[in-house]
Amino acid sequence: MQNVTAAGLGIGDDYPPRIMGVLNVSEESPYDPSVYDDPDEAAQYVDDELVGEGADIVDVGLESANKRFDVLSAEQELDRLDTAVETIERVSGDAVFSIETRYAEVADAALSRGFDMVNDICGFADPAMADVCRDHDAAVVKMASPPDLKRPGAVEKPDDIYDALQRGGLTDKTIVDPAFGGWSEEKTLEDDRETFRRLREFRGLGQPILVSINRKNFLRDLAGRSTDEALPVSLAATSMAVERGAHVIRTHDVAETKDAAAIGAAFARERVRGTCTTPDSTIRVEELDATTPEEVGRHLERIGADESVAQATTGRVFELSGLSPEERETLSHAVESERAVFAVGDDASLLAGSPKSVSEIRRRISGNSDRLSQIFADITGSKC
Repeated sequence: MQNVTAAGLGIGDDYPPRIMGVLNVSEESPYDPSVYDDPDEAAQYVDDELVGEGADIVDVGLESANKRFDVLSAEQELDRLDTAVETIERVSGDAVFSIETRYAEVADAALSRGFDMVNDICGFADPAMADVCRDHDAAVVKMASPPDLKRPGAVEKPDDIYDALQRGGLTDKTIVDPAFGGWSEEKTLEDDRETFRRLREFRGLGQPILVSINRKNFLRDLAGRSTDEALPVSLAATSMAVERGAHVIRTHDVAETKDAAAIGAAFARERVRGTCTTPDSTIRVEELDATTPEEVGRHLERIGADESVAQATTGRVFELSGLSPEERETLSHAVESERAVFAVGDDASLLAGSPKSVSEIRRRISGNSDRLSQIFADITGSKC
């Protein structure tokens, strides 16, 4: 899993979950507590209700993305950018500022005027967006969406969401967002629930994950709660999302969400990471947070290995990079008679097996490779 930095803020497995608070400078936005058109009042809200309550990132929206409203043009968004810029200039607290937009032109202007990152709700439908973010060395949230600037997030099925996030590629500083909520008339509440159940699959993209689930219909409906009553269900889902691998939680309820995310992080799976460096090269190992064959298959696809072997995987899953051809061959032979899988990709390999089989593989390679022995000591939790 690749970590990302946004104006010095680390985002990814090596960091605590990050909280993204929301400010809207769009009068049509439906959530009144976050809507301001006066820079002084907006800055006070950010200092008191967002940064003051623990937000790491402040996401500033120039227009409502609600499908009931007409889409603003880039020119109309630029007309509102002055208010957003004046607001962040008045904020005294320390936060990373994100601009929510679908237009590369707006992103470029915002990044040039003090914003730190971009939240692209149309998932690189503007083909210049990725290059603009690269040019500014800026982190960018890529929300799953059709390649259509007028239809943000209008993807229904989890498989299609995954494909939409892959479309157009990813920058080194991309954070992926599977787009929960009623972005499409065809999306059902069950579609959102299935996406949430399969949240770990999106880790197969190798990038940090953002989720925006605050008071969403697919949660409220389960508990029979209105929007005003839905904070408890949002907090329960927040802990589950972080435990399943989400790295950024976008919310209007900052303080409460920060607490819920901390609980999810405390009970998330501990994943093995290790390195073994010699004068010639370095082997790296990372235990993947994959619990189903489908999740393993996404990682196999990412590294360019045969996805069909995913159905045979069980237990723990590890990604190894930096293996020499001889080390790959050693591992292949060690795996042959075990209930384990070793798949070789373009730049990395994937090893999956039960704890018992992994320990047996370690025994088999002992004496054949010092580097592999050191890595397997990390994997099995034993001393070299």
